[in-house]
Amino acid sequence: MPVTVITGANRGLGLAHAKRYLERGWTVHAACRNPDAADALGALNGKLHIYRYDAASPDDANQLARSIDAPVDLLFANAGVMGAERGEQAFGHVAPDAWIEALRINALGPLMLAQAFADKVAASAHKKIALQSSRMGSIADNSSGSGYVYRPSKAALNAIGKSLAVDLKPRGIAVAILHPGWVQTDMGGDNALLSVEESVAGQQAILDDLTIETSGSFWHQSGEILPW
Repeated sequence: MPVTVITGANRGLGLAHAKRYLERGWTVHAACRNPDAADALGALNGKLHIYRYDAASPDDANQLARSIDAPVDLLFANAGVMGAERGEQAFGHVAPDAWIEALRINALGPLMLAQAFADKVAASAHKKIALQSSRMGSIADNSSGSGYVYRPSKAALNAIGKSLAVDLKPRGIAVAILHPGWVQTDMGGDNALLSVEESVAGQQAILDDLTIETSGSFWHQSGEILPW
């Protein structure tokens, strides 16, 4: 059966992705910052392996790759942060350290992960990479302003995803850049429109259909192609 590596798998979308792939019979290598506290993740049934991984640490990507001695059909870079509270995302209130940390986790983290796992993904049958982005990373779609910490980090991730699609195409690796929708998570809040299960089902349907011809697109979980 296929193998996936999922980061940020201890809660929210990452946990739901891990659960659904396990239910589908996949082997799941789940990574998070504090495995000892990941009770919900540890309670899942199936072919599950759990690792410590911090997206803010470039060395952790290489360590995680060394720990998994198998081809990886789907590398899912899901770990991410908002970076700051809403008021601290506004013009005139941005802290440089928060801005840099968000970029480190949301953009550099997935890039380091892709570099570390490229050989394992290329050696697999499915050869896919998924990046958990956000519509807030779209420049064309920005009509509300603000978000000075979160938006640039996701815009950078989108640019990285597009370059990965170009650079990894000769190796047969397809890349999907995904917006999960407005989801009922810690980040999205209770008033969000989608449950995590609905978002994850949509995202996994996109990944199931992902091909080298559609690689490098920016998708809403509904299947809509989003503008850059």
